[in-house]
Amino acid sequence: MGEYSKALSSLERSLEIRKIALPPNHPNLAVSYNNIGLVCSHIGEYSKALSSYERSLEIQKIALPPNHPDLATSYNNIGSMYYNMGEYSKAFSLLERSLEIRKIALPPNHPDLATSYNSIGVVYDKMGEYSKALSSYERSLEVKKIALPPNHPDLATSCNNIAMVYDKMGEYSKALSSLERSLEIFKIALPPNHPDLAISYNNIVLMLKVLLNEAQRNEYSLCPVVAEAIRTILGVHHTNTLIVYNRGKATISNDDATSNL
Repeated sequence: MGEYSKALSSLERSLEIRKIALPPNHPNLAVSYNNIGLVCSHIGEYSKALSSYERSLEIQKIALPPNHPDLATSYNNIGSMYYNMGEYSKAFSLLERSLEIRKIALPPNHPDLATSYNSIGVVYDKMGEYSKALSSYERSLEVKKIALPPNHPDLATSCNNIAMVYDKMGEYSKALSSLERSLEIFKIALPPNHPDLAISYNNIVLMLKVLLNEAQRNEYSLCPVVAEAIRTILGVHHTNTLIVYNRGKATISNDDATSNL
């Protein structure tokens, strides 16, 4: 917090100098307001960040062409602040505007477009519009697959986002598939003891528990894909591994080991 306070003080001093030295709508003033907004956002002062971002946007609207990428960034920043403040409808409107500009200003597979689709997906998700959230997350992933290396961590994050929406929609097998893909990428992209790997394994185990409970409650057999996932995650690789229900408790059983879920 101390370093952020120092940074904020320096940025505000720089802004005061620029206000005197530059014309009132000079682009560098917009940069100063934007930087102040970034620091305020990091320390959780969202109202102050919002005010700075909005001032930056006002200047950019005068100083820049109407579809300049910096305008999209400002709309995105303002939308993010409204999201953090719980005003999701306002956030959505601004993020949509940011995306519209980026579609015009940027190549079709620019990473910033993926960011926009993802941000819109987050808002849809928060508002409970899961089908729309899923569509936005999937579009973000499509762009990332072209714009990024095949095992970039951001691809894993997108797969995880998609899985979480499938979970909320009750599509547990699809959620598991996306979680497994996320884990595959993380295992290549991250060090073996990275916390995100632990989170991925945990998410998969939780999803397996859900699938087992669903199978038990509805008295149906797990599909081979799910059974294989259980064997893989739990380290049980015997080909005769079976799902066994014993007095209402689901277990994974074979000749060598039995693991409880």
